[in-house]
Amino acid sequence: MNEQAHINYNRIAEAIAYIRENFRSQPSLDEVAERVHLSPFHFQRLFTDWAGVSPKKFLQYISIAYAKQLLKERQASLFDAAFETGLSGPGRLHDLFVKIEGMTPGEYKNGGESLSINYSFAQSPFGDMLVASTQKGICHMAFAENKQQALAGLQNQFPRAQYKQMLDLVQQHALFIFTHDWSRLNQVKLHLKGTEFQLKVWEALLKIPMGQLSTYGSIAESISRRGASRAVGTAIGSNPVAFLIPCHRVIQSGGMLGGYMWGTTRKCAMIGWEAAKTSAAH
Repeated sequence: MNEQAHINYNRIAEAIAYIRENFRSQPSLDEVAERVHLSPFHFQRLFTDWAGVSPKKFLQYISIAYAKQLLKERQASLFDAAFETGLSGPGRLHDLFVKIEGMTPGEYKNGGESLSINYSFAQSPFGDMLVASTQKGICHMAFAENKQQALAGLQNQFPRAQYKQMLDLVQQHALFIFTHDWSRLNQVKLHLKGTEFQLKVWEALLKIPMGQLSTYGSIAESISRRGASRAVGTAIGSNPVAFLIPCHRVIQSGGMLGGYMWGTTRKCAMIGWEAAKTSAAH
C-alpha cells in the first residue's frame, strides 16, 4: 500500500472505530470528520470512495440494530436453505469459487519440510496483507501491520519449509477478490493445515453469503455439532486465511460483533464494506 493509501486507510479505520463506539448517538458527518481531522466535504468524498456508500449509510450497516436485523431474518427462514444457498445479488460468492484442500500429514510433517512456499506483501482495502502459497493453493493470508512479525508468524506455522518472496498466480487470483467482479474470477484453492474439525468449520464459513452474518451456535449446528459453540469459536479464531475464509461474518447471538484476530475495527469495516457492496449489487 503506498504512503497516501496507508494514511487514508488509517483515517477510515479511525472513523469506523469512532462510529462503532458511538453509533447509539448517531454521530453527524461533521462530528466524525472532525475526529479524523478532515473537512466534512473531504471526509465524505474519501469515505465514499473507500466504502462505496456515504458515512451515514455505512453507519446503518455496522450498527448493532443492523446486525440483529440480519440475525432475525436468518432465523425466520429455513436456516439450512439460506446457509447452503450462498447467494446474494448477481455476484459469485466464496463458497462458489473458493475450495479448501486439507494438507496430508506428509505435507506438513516435521514443520513442513516438504513444502515450498512463495509469499508476498499486498494491498487490500483493509490494510497491508501477507499472502503465501504452495503449488496447491493459498496456505496463509494475514493482515500485516508489521511485515517482519507477519512473516515470522507464517514461518512459525511451517518452520522447515522453503520460502521465496514471490508474487505468483495463485496469490494474484486470491487478491482479485478485492478489486474484480467475482463472477469473472478463477477458482481460488486453499491448501490448509488443520484438523478435520477445523476444516469443517472453515468450510462452513465459506457458505455465509456476503453481506450476511451468522453466529457461533449456527455454525456449530450447520456441521452437526450443536452445543459446540466454544469449540467452533476456537476453530474460527485459528483461521489462517483472512477474508477469503470469512470469519469476520460470525458475530455473537445477541448481535454484538465479538472478537477478531486482526482487530474488531477491521472486522467492523469488513462487515460494512461487504454490506455496501451487496447493496450496490441489487
